[in-house]
Amino acid sequence: MHSQPNETDVSADPAAIERVRERRAALAPALGRTWTDDGPRRFLTNLTALGSRMAGSEGERRAAAIVADAFARAGLADIETRPFEMAAWERESATLRLTAPGRDGAATTREFEAIALPYSPAGRVTGELVDVGYGTPAEIDERAVEGRIAVASTTTPEGSRFVHRMEKFGYAVDAGALGFIFVNHLDGQLPPTGSLTFGEEADAVAVGVSKETGAWLREYAVDGRGGDGRGGATEGDSAATADLSVEATTEPGESRNVVGHVGPQTDERLLLLAHYDAHDIAEGALDNGCGIATAVTAAAILAEAALPIGVDVVAVGAEEVGLLGAEELAERLDLDRIRGVVNVDGAGRFRDLVALAHASEAAAEVADAVSVGANHPITVDVEPHPFSDQWPFVRRGVPALQLHSDSGDRGRGWGHTHADTRDKVDDRNVREHAMLVALLVAEFAAPEREVDRLDRGDLIAALREADFETGMRAADLWPAGWE
Repeated sequence: MHSQPNETDVSADPAAIERVRERRAALAPALGRTWTDDGPRRFLTNLTALGSRMAGSEGERRAAAIVADAFARAGLADIETRPFEMAAWERESATLRLTAPGRDGAATTREFEAIALPYSPAGRVTGELVDVGYGTPAEIDERAVEGRIAVASTTTPEGSRFVHRMEKFGYAVDAGALGFIFVNHLDGQLPPTGSLTFGEEADAVAVGVSKETGAWLREYAVDGRGGDGRGGATEGDSAATADLSVEATTEPGESRNVVGHVGPQTDERLLLLAHYDAHDIAEGALDNGCGIATAVTAAAILAEAALPIGVDVVAVGAEEVGLLGAEELAERLDLDRIRGVVNVDGAGRFRDLVALAHASEAAAEVADAVSVGANHPITVDVEPHPFSDQWPFVRRGVPALQLHSDSGDRGRGWGHTHADTRDKVDDRNVREHAMLVALLVAEFAAPEREVDRLDRGDLIAALREADFETGMRAADLWPAGWE
């Protein structure tokens, strides 16, 4: 889960830049070994060879064991696996049939490939399709969605923030949609997946379909603004009818966090997080195999660093279905002792690192100092969002960095599709980003750096300025008590 970055210019402190340079020199042996280390590739191979790492599954449990072993090899201390209860969703099947009148007046039925979206309930709905474009609240508001099945794109218009799937689904259902169809905006017959809610069964059936299938569905859909279909139906024709069914179960299950420690035993701590679960339709190499490989590799560097405070390294489970591992961690810890969070979700995938600072100028300054001091470009963005593992901490006032990477394209790319496989990974990016992550963590932990807690009012204002409130409320993510 992630938001699209918007580059922000943050000035770097000369003293911080010098600290980064001195630290880089002191860690040169560890950084040099990382440059030639084949460990990240082997770790990714072991992880992706498991198949599904869906939250609550046997594959996720086996992945946790692989991560724990990698933590040990990285030199972490006091490694433990902490299980927690969660609602485990399991995919069975999905069917999408469309019946439309032919030129001779006889009805024709076609069937299209579709995959259920996690936490879709089992069920069946029948109705007209309505094209809601990108699925933004404004588009849904201007269309007659009630009693129909909404068809929305995975992307959003250029120049706007990236609107998350959960926002689109929640807003469409609130507007009366019977069901929801999520259409990939990228070529390749790749239906997308992705959770509809945070950790509980959703209110309507929903599926993902490929761009190619979506083109047909939009041909048959009504535009919902008083007109007829977009090219499929003409004046006087009857509208096409879609029959959408999902078979799936949601049962009590168990996920787990894997925790290790590096640095001194101090009251004040820093958290280094990455999720290791992935969706069940692919290997999860990019999302988030690269991220957890980057975090493990960075932890091995930090094991050789003279850290002023301790760092808890946590591989969190069940991120893809609602940040459940991070939520469990945030509830367990005394957050007054946590200086900050570095969440590695998206790093290691592509060439250039992106640091999302989530309304914390102090966190943004850390990233800017490392970018200049290490002479590596890091795009810095202070805009907050609630769609990755920093959110349970950010909303409680803990400063955070989410480390992502820039593909040059809008959206997830191969992520959340069948194509998220190990061959897409260049492990040079993992190794390089791991070195930068280690320097970021060390600078975040520096005693000279002042890191203020997030002010709730400022955070709310930042989310509103970025136009998140409407979508977050629709997705039931706006915290209770926030006005």
